[in-house]
Amino acid sequence: MNRRVLIISVFTALLLVGAAAFLIVLFQAPEPSESADTSPAPAPVRAPRASPAPSSARPADPAPSSVPSEPESAPAAEPPPPPVADAAPSALGVLRIESDVPGAQVFIDRQYVGVTPITADDITPGTHQLNVSAAGFESVAMPIEVTPGPREITITFKDVRLDAAIDVIHRHGIGSCRGRLVATPGGLRYETSNRDDTFAAALLDLEAFQVDYLAKNLRVRLPKGRQFNFTDPDGNADRLFVFHRDVERARERLRKGDQPAGS
Repeated sequence: MNRRVLIISVFTALLLVGAAAFLIVLFQAPEPSESADTSPAPAPVRAPRASPAPSSARPADPAPSSVPSEPESAPAAEPPPPPVADAAPSALGVLRIESDVPGAQVFIDRQYVGVTPITADDITPGTHQLNVSAAGFESVAMPIEVTPGPREITITFKDVRLDAAIDVIHRHGIGSCRGRLVATPGGLRYETSNRDDTFAAALLDLEAFQVDYLAKNLRVRLPKGRQFNFTDPDGNADRLFVFHRDVERARERLRKGDQPAGS
């Protein structure tokens, strides 16, 4: 009897010791690391949530790259060019040419430009020769001074222009005198050192204004009846003829009612 009790007591003690040792090992064992457990952990079950509304905001810049920066010896990037300033005014001239007779032909330095009204661009500053002509009217020729920038020029064909002069000798009854005949739209005048022979008269007031090419003589009769006979100092009848032609053209236009230029 006592032996049976003893065996049971020993067996019970061994069970208690083994249980105690198992508990000690169980609580002192390290927790398994994430790397040791290769089996995927079950994903936690979460409640579904609404998707966020699309945003117009610009996405954040990506994280800086781990690529090493350029060495310090690399050349720096060139700075952006400065803003372009307004272009400087053109150093050339611009001519706007108009006329009281549309369609007049325009020449600058003998180069055809076009018909009025016209704008001539890129004219070099300085003195140039302008010629403008229209059918049925006397041509206009004039020097013009061109400066940088725009300029307007108006040609008036309907105005009477005349600027003619010629050296002459006046032969009268006794002797002669030398002087100069000058004709403008305002009239004809004779300039000489002999005061008794000087005169000035309106073009339409002349009673006679005739040229004799063969005799090389230009005859002028004033309103009061005094008559002058002019010859060329060199005996050149062509000069007398051209002078007479220019003055007579102006007289014809004045008779038609055209007005003198600048009046």
